[in-house]
Amino acid sequence: MTPAALTDYLHRHMPLSQAMAVMAIEANAERVVLEAPLAPNINVHGTMFGGSVATLGLLAAWSVLHLGMEAAGLRGQLVIHRTSTDYLRPIEDIARAVAKPNDVDWDKLGLVLERRGKVRLSATADILVEGSVAARLDGTFVALAERRDI
Repeated sequence: MTPAALTDYLHRHMPLSQAMAVMAIEANAERVVLEAPLAPNINVHGTMFGGSVATLGLLAAWSVLHLGMEAAGLRGQLVIHRTSTDYLRPIEDIARAVAKPNDVDWDKLGLVLERRGKVRLSATADILVEGSVAARLDGTFVALAERRDI
């Protein structure tokens, strides 16, 4: 999937991403990079709203796992199970979320998904400002197998 296609997908299926002006910069199964400007995500302190920071990280983490499932030929629904975000410093500029899957063995994951109908997987997104980590999101997701009608 191209960055433009991922941006379009997120804007159509997750409208909050459009309100936040999220743009995909890089989009593949190993790494997703999303950016969001400060202006539509600003808080009363003139920095990026914490909810926007967490959402940007969540969108990037979900996207890299979604693209990984797609690349591995796995069909199913990917949903969030749990996240935690560490806020390390205020964000006063464009934020860039860089997400990577955490030790995902796609072949093994596919077997478990087929056998059990669901499987957990995780990703981490570093939210960078001017190349420095300002926040980090760790997310655990659940892939649910598509239902097969008999």
